[in-house]
Amino acid sequence: MDATGVAEAVRRGEITAVDTVTTSLERIASTAELNAFTVVLADSALERAAEVDAGRVTGPLAGVPISVKDHVWIEGLPATNGSRALADHVAPATCVAVQRLLDAGAVVVGRTNNPEFCYRGVTDNELFGPTRNPHDPSRTTGGSSGGAAASVASGAVPLAVGTDGGGSIRIPSAFCGTFGLKPTFGRVPKMPGFQGWPTLSVTGPIASSARDLRLALDVMSGRHPADPLSFDARPAPSRRTVRVAVSADLGVADLDPDVRAAFEAAVADLPYEVVAATPPDDDPTALWDAIALPEGYASEGPLVEAHPGLVGADAAAITLAGRDVTAADYLAAQLRRAAYAARWDAFFAEVDILLTAAMPVTAFELGRLAPPTIDGRPVPDSFDAWCALALPANLAGLPAACVPIGAGRDRLPVGLQVLGARWSDELVLTVAERLTTTPAQTCPDLSAGRSRRSRTSPRLR
Repeated sequence: MDATGVAEAVRRGEITAVDTVTTSLERIASTAELNAFTVVLADSALERAAEVDAGRVTGPLAGVPISVKDHVWIEGLPATNGSRALADHVAPATCVAVQRLLDAGAVVVGRTNNPEFCYRGVTDNELFGPTRNPHDPSRTTGGSSGGAAASVASGAVPLAVGTDGGGSIRIPSAFCGTFGLKPTFGRVPKMPGFQGWPTLSVTGPIASSARDLRLALDVMSGRHPADPLSFDARPAPSRRTVRVAVSADLGVADLDPDVRAAFEAAVADLPYEVVAATPPDDDPTALWDAIALPEGYASEGPLVEAHPGLVGADAAAITLAGRDVTAADYLAAQLRRAAYAARWDAFFAEVDILLTAAMPVTAFELGRLAPPTIDGRPVPDSFDAWCALALPANLAGLPAACVPIGAGRDRLPVGLQVLGARWSDELVLTVAERLTTTPAQTCPDLSAGRSRRSRTSPRLR
């Protein structure tokens, strides 16, 4: 069952929360070779599930096991951000979004892996090692919410908390065949927590169904004083006819043939009015770098400089790349960003929804930071330029959902991206539900392969 189904079954007394959480913990153990989890909270999860069954914990998610990305704070639990420099860091407070899930009755069963400082589109770090794709453990999950997506795709949990500053929910959702939502910027509070990419990153759900994304968004949304960049949702205009535009590659990306074929099949007979409209075709990579790099240095630079031997070479290089950006250059980039976002606003004045491929490739081999080629062309050696399809939503603050649409080469998942205007999250999710033809696929039991352990086994609590 998805999270919605689990919650309904617990409320009706058809299953107990303890049984649900026990099953989740057993699944975590049987898929341990994926290395999705950094901490497994067995004791506290079972205690909380017993409170649900006793009627002391209630809410729309009561009894639903969830995972939370290591990057996202939960008071009293490790929050390492995937770095040896933060190996002993314990979160002093709980992120508002997570607290709202807890208040709704959710049961946190563990923390999930992410790359160091969430800087890459793959999930690997020197503290916990790589997270493996449930559909093929020799492949990456994507990142940076790779552990979160793997926890859902493996069947360990139906709902996970991730973050997305440059595709970090949508990349692993596409690679793992799950549903993911990057909400409108500011819709979900992301503080208290790490400061990285404060004007780009959002907190959002990864789930086993589109309706679970809606349920999680409803619970997590709303302004909170802990996050001054959070806002209450604004009502979107009602539409009698939904106008949909289609652009597989946004005019800025190459696509592998299997991804393009899956996308074209998925949009071949849409139940909407399809309009001819061209989205902004500026390559967003340079603009995103101009904002992400100085924001990253402001956040992680002092840590890297204080503990150079405890930060991986790749994360350190990315962090320090923003060191020499002046305040004037940063503000100039934000002005260019405002003009870029205005072009998207104008586009969505004519169109309600834009459909694109979520990622240009399917999951590639572990040990790489990027695919070697896309459509036969070498991938540029830059900071995740292969993720260009994801960047407009972060730069313009747009809601964007990833929906699984089938399989590509080697039977690996392919995702479709649904984008809308700011504050049109509900419409984006309505279209995502309508387009859903492929449910999230759970991987087989991997317990027979558990002798191939990750570098560090999950910590048990």
